[in-house]
Amino acid sequence: MLTPRRIEIFKAIVDEFIKTAEPVGSKALQIKYSLPYSSATIRNDMQILEEMGYLEKTHTSSGRIPSTKGYRFYCENLLDDAKIDKRMEVAIKDAFEMTNMNIEEAVRQSCQILSEMTNMTAGAIGPDSSTQCLEHIRLFPLDSRSAVCIFITNTGHTETKNFRFKEDIPLSDIESCTEILNNRLRGVPVSELPERMNELKPVLSQTVRRHDLLFTAFVKAFVKFASDNVYFSGKDRMLYQPEFEDIAKLKKLMSMFEDSTVWKRIQTSDNAVAVRTKKGAELTWYGDLAVVRSKFRVNDNESGELMVVGPSRMDYEMVVSMLEYAAKMIEKMYNAGGSNDE
Repeated sequence: MLTPRRIEIFKAIVDEFIKTAEPVGSKALQIKYSLPYSSATIRNDMQILEEMGYLEKTHTSSGRIPSTKGYRFYCENLLDDAKIDKRMEVAIKDAFEMTNMNIEEAVRQSCQILSEMTNMTAGAIGPDSSTQCLEHIRLFPLDSRSAVCIFITNTGHTETKNFRFKEDIPLSDIESCTEILNNRLRGVPVSELPERMNELKPVLSQTVRRHDLLFTAFVKAFVKFASDNVYFSGKDRMLYQPEFEDIAKLKKLMSMFEDSTVWKRIQTSDNAVAVRTKKGAELTWYGDLAVVRSKFRVNDNESGELMVVGPSRMDYEMVVSMLEYAAKMIEKMYNAGGSNDE
């Protein structure tokens, strides 16, 4: 049975393990948290909490650590309403004062700040491309062998791709190709663009001299646009987390970062445990990994998610408050008609 005393002891164990990454013993807990119970009483309650599945005992120590079930209970019931870190608040506000940023740049900036402030990996899941259609293409030559291409969708979302060609491309070819694609592909769902490009290949070959190079560049860009809408900042920060000193665990994590589809379905993966906090943030535990997400809505048709990825032993109060604040700032500036709305 979870009595108030056992809940107090359990919360102290979680808080201590988050700070130290070391198994927690009854004597140390009693002293550090000034608990008004004997070491024997604390030890007995720790044993009961372990039997209930909220704590685990490691093989290398007599102390206990929280289990996944324990973290879930902690996040559902014991999270305090932590105030946003003042440094984070100032950094986010300062970033959004850059009025020339589009939504993609603002989200990436938020991820970089979140990663720096939490010392973990931060990421974002962008809008589902299957719900968007191509509105316009703009191609800006940088020199004879490189260009920047901007795709704009019907929701106002933009994607920027860099093109590098093996041979020189005449400006007239770039202009002709862009004109054809805008005339023929406007209104086409993003997910269908690669297939529609194949249908346009004969048309391009009749009008554009270096159609082969431009065709390949656009097909690759469209495929990436349709499938890759996950961004991460600070992946290397996981190298410094004790939980990922195991090379096998680290390799598995790095391979997950390379597969964007993993993060869209991790909540429903086998052995994953997911829960939603009272304020709406979503938490998922997958082995030693914890993923905290907070949604933001840009407009009626477009939404995304910010997330922080780290060990199960993360400071949930801090991470949840930071994520929610960053998500609200994005909504305020781009959904509520702020000055940055493009």
